[in-house]
Amino acid sequence: MRDLLGGKGAGLAEMTRAGLPVPPGFTITTETCLAYFDSGGHLPPGLGDEVRAAMDELESRTGKQFGVAANPLLVSVRSGARVSMPGMMDTILNLGLNDETVAGLARLTSNERFAYDAYRRFMAMFGNVVLGIEKDQFDRVVDEAKQKAGVATDPELTADRWKEVIAQFREIVRIHTGAPFPQDVHEQLELAIEAVFDSWNSKRAIDYRKYNKIPDDWGTAVSVCSMVFGNLGDDSGTGVAFTRDPNTGEKLLFGEYLRNAQGEDVVAGIRTPMKIADLQNSQPDVYAQFVAIAHQLETHYKDMQDLEFTVERGKLWMLQTRSGKRSAEAAVKIALDLARDGLITQNDAVARVDAASLDQLFHARIDPNEQFEVAGVGLNASPGAATGQVVFDADTAAERGAKGESVILVRVETAPDDVHGMIAAKGVLTSRGGATSHAAVVARGMGRPCVAGFDAMTIDGRAKTATIGTHVLHEGDWITIDGTTGKVVVGKLTLIPPPSQPPEWLASFLGWADAAARMEVWANADTPDDAQRARDLGATGIGLCRTEHMFMQKERLPVVQRMIISDTPQARAKALAQLLPFQKDDFAGILAAMAGYPVTIRLLDPPLHEFLPSLEQLLVETTELRITKGESDPVYVEKMRVLGRVRALHEQNPMLGLRVCRLGIVYPEIYAMQVRAIFEASCELRARGVDARPDVMIPGVGTREEMQTTYDAVKSVADEVILAHGTPVPYRIGTMIELPRACVVAGELASIAQFFSFGTNDLTQTTYGYSRDDAESSFIPRYLEKKILKDDPFQVLDRVGVGGLMRLGVERGRAARGDLKIGICGEHGGEPSSVAFCNELGLDYVSCSPYRVPIARLAAAQAALA
Repeated sequence: MRDLLGGKGAGLAEMTRAGLPVPPGFTITTETCLAYFDSGGHLPPGLGDEVRAAMDELESRTGKQFGVAANPLLVSVRSGARVSMPGMMDTILNLGLNDETVAGLARLTSNERFAYDAYRRFMAMFGNVVLGIEKDQFDRVVDEAKQKAGVATDPELTADRWKEVIAQFREIVRIHTGAPFPQDVHEQLELAIEAVFDSWNSKRAIDYRKYNKIPDDWGTAVSVCSMVFGNLGDDSGTGVAFTRDPNTGEKLLFGEYLRNAQGEDVVAGIRTPMKIADLQNSQPDVYAQFVAIAHQLETHYKDMQDLEFTVERGKLWMLQTRSGKRSAEAAVKIALDLARDGLITQNDAVARVDAASLDQLFHARIDPNEQFEVAGVGLNASPGAATGQVVFDADTAAERGAKGESVILVRVETAPDDVHGMIAAKGVLTSRGGATSHAAVVARGMGRPCVAGFDAMTIDGRAKTATIGTHVLHEGDWITIDGTTGKVVVGKLTLIPPPSQPPEWLASFLGWADAAARMEVWANADTPDDAQRARDLGATGIGLCRTEHMFMQKERLPVVQRMIISDTPQARAKALAQLLPFQKDDFAGILAAMAGYPVTIRLLDPPLHEFLPSLEQLLVETTELRITKGESDPVYVEKMRVLGRVRALHEQNPMLGLRVCRLGIVYPEIYAMQVRAIFEASCELRARGVDARPDVMIPGVGTREEMQTTYDAVKSVADEVILAHGTPVPYRIGTMIELPRACVVAGELASIAQFFSFGTNDLTQTTYGYSRDDAESSFIPRYLEKKILKDDPFQVLDRVGVGGLMRLGVERGRAARGDLKIGICGEHGGEPSSVAFCNELGLDYVSCSPYRVPIARLAAAQAALA
C-alpha cells in the first residue's frame, strides 16, 4: 500500500505484520496530504479527532501519556513519499516535550543530560521546520556552548549546559515569532503534521522531484511513531545500513552506527559515524539480531534494503525499510545476483534497473599516467571523478553550472536545501558525513561523484575558503575529486573518458535485455572511432552518419569554401573532386567498423553559409583591408568575392531556407559527389571481403516530387558506380522524416522511399515552432517552472503533438509499403521514456549517441516487457 501509506509507512506496517521490533505508531495517508493542499492548507475536517483517537491507542499500547509529566509519551513525525526522496522533506523528533514533560523524562530515565539534550533537539527541529527559523540560529548557540565548555562533541555537554542552550532557544523563538515556544503537545502535533505536508512543496523537494521526474500530485504520507532513544548512553545508538554495498553491489552488510546519538546525527553528517562493525564489537547480540532481520527483509522484498534502526539500552528497534538507493553498478550486480539466486527472474532483473542510471557506468576517471599529489582521502561516497572550480554554496553552484562552468560543491555537509546545487555541480566534497549521509545518498542517486567525511579539510563559510593542509582554496580555485577512491587533489587534473566496452557483468546483463527487446538499438556516429565505440557498446547498426561534420575538419574546410563560392558548376565540380577522396576514406572507415550491420548515411543537411565566415566578420576584415592595403590588393579582392557570395547565400531564416534535400536539388553535384564516395568505398570494401551495407538517407523531404527527384539522382550514381566496379552492393534509399507535412504524406513518400528515420530534433522544432538553440536558453526553463511544459520537448519526446505526427507517419507509411523499415535518429533515441514510446509505435530501431547505446538497449527491453 505504498501509494497510500508512502514508502516509510508501508515499510513500518509490513515489518509490524512480520512481528519485527517496530515502535508503535500510525500513518496519515497521502490522500490526506492532497486534501490538505486542495483546501488551501487546512487539515481536513475530522482529522483532528482521528489523530486524537490514534494517540489514545498509542498511549494504551505504550503505557505512556501524551503531555503528562509522570510518564510522557514522545513521538516522531516523519514524512514518507511513495518513492524514496532522501532528506528532501521534513521530520520532527521528540515531539511531546515541554517545560513540564522534560522534567518528567529526566526523572523517569534518571538521566537529566539526556532529557534536556532531547528537548533542545526538539526545539531546534520544531523551530526550524514548523516556525521557519533558520537552522543556523540554533546551531550557533550549540557551537558557542561547546566552545565555552571546551568540548568537541554534543554528548560531552552537561545537563546544565543544555538548560542554558534551551533558555537561549526560547529567546530565539520569542524574537522571531513574537510568542513563546508552544507548550500544548496537541498543538505541537497538529502544527508538525501541517509542516511535514508543507515540506512536500519545499524548494528542495520540488527540485528533487523535477530532476527525478517524480509527479507533483503524489503527496506525502506522515508517520507518527512513539520515540525510541539512541542517545541514552553508550549502550544506545542509531544506525543506517544497506543489506548490500550500494556502491558495488557486493553481498555484505554496509552501514554506519553512531553510539549515544539520534537518527539525524547520522544522516545529516553532524558527526562522522563508525562502520557498523562497531556495533558487532560492542553489542554482538544486537548485531546478530540485526543481521538476521536484514536478511529476512531482503528475502521478503526480493531487493536490497535501506534500513534505519535505533538501539535503546540494548534493545533493537527497526525504524524503516525501503529499497535502497544504489549506484548503477550496484543495481546491475544486485539484479544479476538476485536472479541467479532464484529470488527473481531474468526479466524481473532487467525490469528493475533504471535505464537512465547506466550513464553512471561511463563516468570519467583520473588519468593514471598523470603525476599528482593527493591532498587527502575521504570516504568514497559516490563513484566517478570530477574536476572543477570550488564553490561553497548551492546557489552559486546552480548559477555557474547553468553557464556551462565546471564546479565542485564544497560544503561542511550538504543539506536537502542544497539539491539544486548538487544537480548543477560536477561533483560534491564534504568535510563531514559518512557513506549514508545526505550528500552520499543524493549524489549516488544522481550519478554525481562525491567524496564525503573529508575531515582533513576545514571550511570557513564567512571567508569562503577551504583549508587542506597547507593549501588554502578560494572560490574559483580548481580541485579534483575521485568518488571511487575518496582521493582529493588540489588543482585541475586530466580526466579520461570511461571504457568503451562494457565490463563482463554489464555485458551479461545487457545480453538478458537484448533477449527481451523487440527493437534494435543503432547509433549516431560520424567517425570510424565513434562507429567502433558504438559497436563495442552493443549497437547493431548506424542510424545516422552526419556528413556535414566531415566537412568541418581543418584541412577540408578551405576546399568546401572554394566549392561554395564557385560561380559555375565546373568550378564547383573541381572543388568537389578534391573532397571526394576525403569523403570516401571517411565512409570506408565507418562501413568497415560496422561490417555486417547497416550504416545510414545522411547526405548534406545544413545550409551552405554555415561553412563560410560570418557576414559580420567579413565586413570587418574587408573594411580593415581597404583602409590598410587599398582596393587593388589581391587579398582584398578575394575577400570581397567571398563577401559577395556570403551576401548572396544569406537567408532571413536559414532553418527553413536552402538546406536539406532542397540543397541537393539546387546543387545536384554536391549529393552526386557524396553518393559516389559512399559506393566507391562500399565496392572496394566488399571486393576485399568486408560486408559493407550502406543506406542513403535524404534529409528533409516534404513532397513526393522531392522524394522522387532525389531518389532517382542517388540511384543513378549508385548503380553507375556498382556497375563500373562489378561488385554488387546491397543498399536502400530512404528519407529522414523531420517535417509535419512528411508525416501527413508518408504514404506517398513510402511508395518511393525504402525506409524512414524520424529526425525528432527538427520534427520537434517544426511542430512546436521553437528554435531549439534559442528556446532551451531562454523560455523553456521558464515554461518548465510555470508548468506550461511538463518536460523539455527536446529532451523527452512529446507524445501528443510530435508523437501524434509520428504515429500518423508510421501508419500511412506502412500502409503503402508493408516492409518499410522505420526508426528514430534524434537524440530522443537514447531517452528511456521516448524509447518506450517508439516501441509502442512499432518502430524497428532507435538510434542514439554511442555512450547512450547501453541505456537504449535496456530501455528497449523494458518497453517490450511492459
